Amino acid sequence: MSSEAAHTFPKKERLCGRMRISQLLKKGRYGNASCLRYCYLQGSETSRIVVSVPKKIFRRAVRRNLLKRRIRESYRLQKELLPAGTDVIFMYVSREILPFSTIYADMRAALMQISEGANE
Repeated sequence: MSSEAAHTFPKKERLCGRMRISQLLKKGRYGNASCLRYCYLQGSETSRIVVSVPKKIFRRAVRRNLLKRRIRESYRLQKELLPAGTDVIFMYVSREILPFSTIYADMRAALMQISEGANE
């Protein structure tokens, strides 16, 4: 796989559907990485993710969308760290808007924790 193809985020890597997400939240394993909380579950054919930023903390959609873009971009650049066939929900838990570099580092820590947990 070329490096350009590796750093994409196509539709098939997005987790959709209320039933799939509720199953993931019910049966998945949880963890924290500073500003990110995540829930993951192994067993699908491809790795898929969902990004969530709470409306209760960030009332303005502009801020929520900014944070979701930063989280998706940091995942896209590091997705090779995620084991194949893992569904993940990333939830932003910090009460302030953090810079991309901080989110990138926290995403790396979360992906490393998921890969360690998947190997057990």
